Amino acid sequence: MRSDIRRCADWREVHERPVYTLGSHCPACGAEAVNSAPAPFDPEDRYGEYRRALKRRRRG
Repeated sequence: MRSDIRRCADWREVHERPVYTLGSHCPACGAEAVNSAPAPFDPEDRYGEYRRALKRRRRG
């Protein structure tokens, strides 16, 4: 799952703070823009089954 919001890949070297955009390139310096958020979950989560079972148990 990808977010529409991207940030400049070179912001640490070029800018004093992150520059966000909806485009594929930074509007300030022209560098490539990358996905700004990590994935919400890992598909290879080793403990996901146990976490979900515990959540179901707590609910009801």
